[in-house]
Amino acid sequence: MAAFHTIPVIDYSLSQGPQKQLFLSQLRHAIINVGFLQLKNSTVPSSLIARVKARAPEFFDLPQSKKDQINIANSPHFMGYSGFATEVTKGKADQREQFDLCISPPCQYREGDPIYKKLWGPAQWPDEADLPGFRDLMTEYYGELLKLSANFMRLLCESLGLPPNAFDPFLGDPSQISHRGKIAKYLAIAPGSSNQGVGAHYDPDFLNILLQVTDQGGLQAQNHKGEWIPVPPLKDTFVINIGRGLEAVTKNVALATSHRALSPPKGTGPRYSMPFSQGLRQEIKLSDYDLDFPREILALRDTRNDGRADPASYYEFETECGGMANLVGRVKSHPEVAVRHYPELFAKYFPDGMPAKGSSPY
Repeated sequence: MAAFHTIPVIDYSLSQGPQKQLFLSQLRHAIINVGFLQLKNSTVPSSLIARVKARAPEFFDLPQSKKDQINIANSPHFMGYSGFATEVTKGKADQREQFDLCISPPCQYREGDPIYKKLWGPAQWPDEADLPGFRDLMTEYYGELLKLSANFMRLLCESLGLPPNAFDPFLGDPSQISHRGKIAKYLAIAPGSSNQGVGAHYDPDFLNILLQVTDQGGLQAQNHKGEWIPVPPLKDTFVINIGRGLEAVTKNVALATSHRALSPPKGTGPRYSMPFSQGLRQEIKLSDYDLDFPREILALRDTRNDGRADPASYYEFETECGGMANLVGRVKSHPEVAVRHYPELFAKYFPDGMPAKGSSPY
């Protein structure tokens, strides 16, 4: 299979009518051969998308003291505000600031429970008086994405020759699982400065849905030749990509793809984006399951060129339950949270103490 040079754009409305088989065919190609797609005409109302785009940047306009009150270091659930260049990817500081939020049941961790149970819990929010209606709007929006992700996963199953409910053991009851969201702000850079908005990486879990809030480019996906392919912003369209968890549980049928975001050029203003990550049951171990794919689907996988320039690693999904795999990933990205709330894991992964800014080994 030749390397992809564009990101497929798929019309979700086709899945609801007589052209469903065309939709499934297009989806199958995107999932097996690209790992990325753009989904238009989804079930999320355009009016809601417009309101979210208009209000998302307002969080970053708050006084720094207000943002710092809900710093991510306060939260054992890794929820809240992260300042500019405080998160690290592959040893380099990401040139962005961000606000992590979630749709989550209350924290159910009790003394003696597995430590990963502490990962799920409520978000921190700015005061209602500072951003009236902001919390309600974001909760409504991410609730719509949760419904879209559940329906999309059933269609994904069908496209791969599986029963529509094949992934239900991993996804469980969505109301009892934590689903993560984020609002990220990428600042325009001066010539000669680092343009790493966020470094090349693979997403964990199963499915990720991204709204590109502003019109600047910057998001790129990497094909197996190592070429970086633009993922341009399209009106009322979501970027969907496969996570390492889904690649692992499908025995490499679904393709997780390395991607990055470059900072916007100086003079173009900040770029904003809003990812959503579909949550998985914490206690489940993906390697315990063996999905039964049709022979023709396995043949498509086996004829794909898998010589990726930056191969995906998902060893933690093979050795740990989903909750622990997710927690370890968070600890590596946010040592400032780990040192306060997970001291034993911090000592394990940062034996030399708190890394210098931009120098994490992960």
